[in-house]
Amino acid sequence: ATAWKEPALEAMLRATLGVDFGLVRVLYFDKPPDQSWALPWHKDRAIAVQSNESRSDQFTKPTFKAGVPHVDAPQWLLERMLTLRLHLDDVTDENGPLRVIPGSHRGDESGTPRAILCQRGDVLAMRPLLSHCSARSADGTRKHRRILHFEFAGFEDLPDGMAWQNYVRC
Repeated sequence: ATAWKEPALEAMLRATLGVDFGLVRVLYFDKPPDQSWALPWHKDRAIAVQSNESRSDQFTKPTFKAGVPHVDAPQWLLERMLTLRLHLDDVTDENGPLRVIPGSHRGDESGTPRAILCQRGDVLAMRPLLSHCSARSADGTRKHRRILHFEFAGFEDLPDGMAWQNYVRC
């Protein structure tokens, strides 16, 4: 998955995360019209790791998602990550857009939630600690909402014996 390698996106990632940044996870989200789903307000705290069996004061809540070990990462680590969401479809109020609270990644939850409406091909950059949710698609819609979700980190080495599930130096 190299769709993020557009020169402007790569330059922005370097400026934001530093020259040693790497791709650590790619997810595919599909909200089909006939099988819509919703997510409550949350922050993306979990990271994919090679093993979640080690005990750590920094990494908590070991889980498995689709058979891949995950842990909740400490705030300092999540602050050095950035997500790019490549929209494969137009996103309208009709197909359950992402809603965000501006400034919440900095600890301010008082902002007015905003829907993120996009055209096919648009890229949204967001921090993992940004509060976000999405509603189900409107009844009767025929619109998909498909997204490639790329997670990047500004460093390869993790403390406490943890290791990224995958780390592709960029």
